[in-house]
Amino acid sequence: MKEFFNPSGTSILVPSVQELAKQNLATVPRRYIQPQHGEETVLISHEVDATLQIPVIDMQRLLSQQSGSSELAKLHLACKEWGFFQKVKLEIEDFFNLPMSEKKKFWQTPQHVEGFGQAFVLSEDQKLDWADMFYMVTLPKHSRMPHLFPNLPLPFRDTLEVYSQKMKDLAMAIIGHIGKALEIEEMEIREIFEDGIQMMRMNYYPPSPEPEKVIGLTNHSDPAGLTILLQINEVDGLQIRKHGVWVPLKSLPNSFVVNLGDIIEIITNGIYRSIEHRATVNSEKERLSIATFYSPNQDAEIGPWKSLINEETPSLFKRIRVDQYFKNFFSRKLEGKSHRDAMRIEHHIN
Repeated sequence: MKEFFNPSGTSILVPSVQELAKQNLATVPRRYIQPQHGEETVLISHEVDATLQIPVIDMQRLLSQQSGSSELAKLHLACKEWGFFQKVKLEIEDFFNLPMSEKKKFWQTPQHVEGFGQAFVLSEDQKLDWADMFYMVTLPKHSRMPHLFPNLPLPFRDTLEVYSQKMKDLAMAIIGHIGKALEIEEMEIREIFEDGIQMMRMNYYPPSPEPEKVIGLTNHSDPAGLTILLQINEVDGLQIRKHGVWVPLKSLPNSFVVNLGDIIEIITNGIYRSIEHRATVNSEKERLSIATFYSPNQDAEIGPWKSLINEETPSLFKRIRVDQYFKNFFSRKLEGKSHRDAMRIEHHIN
């Protein structure tokens, strides 16, 4: 049996923001006020020109182009079953609306970052995000925390089981097409991504009495290979950093938001870039989402694909085992692309 994968992260336990928001506060508690975010430029919808538009990809076209694969056709059919994804949305909403007494069964402990709470809280005076999350490792199955996934209420547990597999299939299909675009051997890709690590983070962003003073999720790039985001109630709040400004993403019905993580930037030697993003909140309505992160298996070693490096294009990133890579990530605060930067190799020109 493979060794149990644990992100090796811990986080100081903090109160539930969802419960805090129910108190109808007139002002935000001091620990949640983050004035630096109010100083940054955020574009409004009519200011977003063509160079800042987020590409919309038709998955049917992507998966049918010269694929010749019945599995990809099956994947497309699965993704078309939007009724199933509506079921996921409703059950996640119900999960966050459980009584606090029930949710406490799934709360984080001082030893593990998985469960309800917040991640990356490393000190008692650290500023906090205006959000609750439920985070857990979902694949491989033997890495699931025994008190979390197996104890989720039914039918939510069964729905999430199916959703987990569909997200793995979708991630592997997209990663396969990335490999084709870069002319990477399929076996080389499957060697590290098959039986990969899948983590899920369900996010609840309550309304805030002073939304301009708080942040739902601190700006960062994802450490994973690929992130697939399903917006639960289609309330806007996700922003990406582009050309030094924050660009809001408009929710599209019946769609996923897919973004590349640091691992893809590392293994493509910087040809593809991970995206820095954050989540904002509003004063009127809560926002819910579920992010599924897919990464290589814990025993793999990541670094630039050998076929992409030569004398003219040397390796830009160090090589590291996946388990150590995530251990390093969960030991630091979220802060832009600082974890990606720590993986860089400094090349000195003589």
